[in-house]
Amino acid sequence: MINKRLLIKNLLAHNDESSFYDKKRRIDLGSKEGKAKFLKHICALSNSNPKNNSYIVVGVEDESNEITGVDFFDDSKLQNLVNAYLTNAPLIAYENVMFPHLPEDKVVGLVTIRPTGKITSLRKNIWKYWGGSIFMRDGSISMPKDFDIVIQDVNSEIVKSIEQQSMNSIEQTLDGVIDFINHRHSDLESHYKVFKELFVVCWAGLTKHVKGTTYYSRVDIELINEQVRLFYSALDEISIEFTGDYFKITEYVHLGLNEQYKYYPLEEVMITFNENGSYHIDSQLVFEAPQFNKRTLYHIFNANNALLDKLKKKVPLSGREEKDLQRLPATYLICFLNDFQDAKDKLLESREFLKEINGAVYQSFKDASRILRKVRYS
Repeated sequence: MINKRLLIKNLLAHNDESSFYDKKRRIDLGSKEGKAKFLKHICALSNSNPKNNSYIVVGVEDESNEITGVDFFDDSKLQNLVNAYLTNAPLIAYENVMFPHLPEDKVVGLVTIRPTGKITSLRKNIWKYWGGSIFMRDGSISMPKDFDIVIQDVNSEIVKSIEQQSMNSIEQTLDGVIDFINHRHSDLESHYKVFKELFVVCWAGLTKHVKGTTYYSRVDIELINEQVRLFYSALDEISIEFTGDYFKITEYVHLGLNEQYKYYPLEEVMITFNENGSYHIDSQLVFEAPQFNKRTLYHIFNANNALLDKLKKKVPLSGREEKDLQRLPATYLICFLNDFQDAKDKLLESREFLKEINGAVYQSFKDASRILRKVRYS
């Protein structure tokens, strides 16, 4: 079993040999330009590595190789995006990998690309790239190829060696469990469970018990063997269910208006562990958007727009407006879920202004954007 933290370190050590991996400070899947560039790199790496995995490491400075980290990203529908835009699409997986020196809410993203062995191309136009385009790696750059190409296997031995050097050990697993429970989450109720005598899942959070069910907030769930974070949230609540074969997470989101809030199931994630030393993660969106009075929503939507205009113009806010600002991301989200299509664009437009404020309101923006992304992709 590969320790993904070691794998990233070993990939970064090959700073000058990057035809089988790429590194990014971050990826932006919220815009067409960002999606197009991501798809271009997936296409190029798949074509340049027909017989071996290739990788994109997210959260690393290009020049210095410094690991700076990114926000936790849990988009299980990313494969849908790749399938929609690429012919002979490779299988991809995005994992959130822990690094001890990073803040608790930061990880390093690892995109694994498993090729089909066939030439991958753009299925249709996106941004400035034309449908039918083929990309290859030219050193560390993804370049378009306008002629017939023959894919060649040149990296298999290098990648195989890197992956073998990154295999996990019992010592690393035990150290990971002790560090998770005794150090990183010593202030929270922590648990671990061993599956199939091989996989170790640890989880921690604040707990409350309602009608026989335990709910967790401030949740951190990790597959220790691979140093992969399976779930992280500072706000939303989850419930956990497991047997000897699976570990199931049900995530809830807290939404409402005028101090009337409820928890709504958002997504179920099932990790199934197999006897052959493999595992499979399957997710299902179970969210049913709450519906509210349209007249009330029109008032809130217009008030949010007025607040956003004041932020743009740097006009000071009143005490009441400051309170409304804290709820702006969540209420824009509710408006969008109730068929106010412009609310999505307004929410995304607010990002740069809320980021300057930072604190709880920017965290609320990130949470609302995460829910929006899940709902849109599904």
